[in-house]
This record gives sequence, C-alpha cells and structure tokens, in this order.
Amino acid sequence: MSEQPKKKYVHKKYTYRGISLEELLDKSPTELMELFNCRQRRRLSRGLNHKVKKFISKLRKAKTNAPYGEKPQVVKTHLRNQIVMPEMVGSVAGVYNGKVFN
Repeated sequence: MSEQPKKKYVHKKYTYRGISLEELLDKSPTELMELFNCRQRRRLSRGLNHKVKKFISKLRKAKTNAPYGEKPQVVKTHLRNQIVMPEMVGSVAGVYNGKVFN
C-alpha cells in the first residue's frame, strides 16, 4: 500500500451564521444586532454599561500588547452573561465561576 502524505493543517475560519469574521468586524452595531437572537438584541439595544465597556477595552489592550503569533494575556472578569462580540474573537477571557477564573 502506498502511503499518502498527510494534509497540512489549515486554520479554521471564524464564521457566524455564514458570515466571515472580517465582514462581521466591518458591520455597524445595528447591522450586527440584526444577526443576533432576540435576547441578545434586547440586551444590546439597552446599551452597554460601564463594566462591559471596561472589559472590552481590557481585551483590546491585551490583544494589541501581545507579540505577533502569540496568545494575548488572560483578562479576568466576573461578567458571566457577556455576549461575545466579533472584536472579542482571538482574545482570552478568564471568567470567574465562584471558585476560580477559567
């Protein structure tokens, strides 16, 4: 039997409901809300509070400070019900479960 060479690993592209990550990042918040379910649309229509904005800014800062090709630092949070927005993809969040940050 002849052995075939192994296929090279190809990184999986991020998509949400068939839309690629690059397209999601280009969309405005109102266009993003149309893609979400009712509960997420309701929460986003009421606005983001100070804690959520601070968390997102920490994620951005950790992502920009990370060297190319490396994972960013873990950002710890107690926000268990946070909706994952497209700009959060690629960041690492440690969510407190009552005992430890996972």
